[in-house]
Amino acid sequence: MTDFGDRLALYWPALLDGALTTLWLCLAGMLLGFALGVLIYLLGSSHSRGCVAFARVYVSFFRGTPMLAQLLLFFYLPAGLGMDVPALVAAALALALNTAAYQSQILRSGFAAIAAGQLEAAAVFSIGRWQTLLHIQLPQVVRLTLPALISELIDVIKVSAVVSVISITDLMRVSQQLVSQTYRPLEVYLVAALFYLALTSLLALLGRQLERRWQARS
Repeated sequence: MTDFGDRLALYWPALLDGALTTLWLCLAGMLLGFALGVLIYLLGSSHSRGCVAFARVYVSFFRGTPMLAQLLLFFYLPAGLGMDVPALVAAALALALNTAAYQSQILRSGFAAIAAGQLEAAAVFSIGRWQTLLHIQLPQVVRLTLPALISELIDVIKVSAVVSVISITDLMRVSQQLVSQTYRPLEVYLVAALFYLALTSLLALLGRQLERRWQARS
């Protein structure tokens, strides 16, 4: 046990650094994905057939293809076009575009739950469409869909392990490096799994606290 404790002390700094990289990468992808998800929802609910068709194809593509294939596409495609895109940017973009497809469907239920009378009142008081979206609809949609959004963020964290294939030093990549150095895959991956569990549990707890606070205010 003492030997394992000594090795764990050696693993800890590198794994913590990788976990922080995973967390910030996923948060960036989630926030950008939220903005894109709102846009995809708006396109899908518009009166333009072209916009509706684009939204449907977008959602079908990103929900129907493997995340790994999407990641490699956004990593190698810019190079094929003569563009130099850092691996971290490509990974964040791939995560954002992927989660946007899922978030657009989550947000759809939130928008549908808003009473039509609120939108009619906003129109009566000459509140613009974008002001209505930003100040009336989105705050309510976030509150209504918060549990599903937190669940999606947890899924993003779990699926983000694939970014290790493009040499980003996330939690999984750091684990692979430690395994190659120590030749102890079982204990290294076990500790890495506990790090993933700690991240997802912390986010789930934070989501529940926010939900309780908003319920107490209402």
